[in-house]
Amino acid sequence: MIEFTSSDPSAVRSVRQRDLLNAWLRALGARPGLPARGDYQPDRIADELTDMMEFDVHDEGEPVRFLITHEGARLTATYGNEDVEPARRTNRYLDDAIGPERYANVVSLYRVCVAHKRPVFSVSTVQDADGKDVSYERLLLPFGREGRVQQIVGSYKTISIEGAFKISNLMGLRPKATPEILVRAIIDRDFVPRAVDSDGSSDLLEIS
Repeated sequence: MIEFTSSDPSAVRSVRQRDLLNAWLRALGARPGLPARGDYQPDRIADELTDMMEFDVHDEGEPVRFLITHEGARLTATYGNEDVEPARRTNRYLDDAIGPERYANVVSLYRVCVAHKRPVFSVSTVQDADGKDVSYERLLLPFGREGRVQQIVGSYKTISIEGAFKISNLMGLRPKATPEILVRAIIDRDFVPRAVDSDGSSDLLEIS
């Protein structure tokens, strides 16, 4: 059984991912329950889109599926999808886009995000084509209404203490590139909002 830890927002390592999480926290404070996608307004979002994906959550049947509505250019290279026509990179399901082996390795992260209605953070290790160790950090943010997750926004960051690395097909199916997930965290502690004040403000933990 895959185990997830219950964590506070400080579990997120990347400064930019912390900014994205803080913007989610602010949107959460604007209404009870889940934040709406339209309330999500991170700063400098245009700079981040290349490392982001968005999904519509289709839960009418079992199992739940995730329809890609945005795929950042760097992620296209990471998953070796450069040969896929740009118009076909979206409006396809995540399981179809990355294949059954890779999907089986990550689907629990997306399902837990939907089930708990809270952000999920993970850290994986993978090797590039030259055998350098690379850390792959994933932040999933849920959005919706009436207690139902309808969209997920994902941010994906790569870093290596060994310096420059090859990103092309980093998450491919070569045996040495199969990622090992080291951290699985549900961000559900220490940010429950108080009642929103008359000026629209609320007390939420933000991180820097």
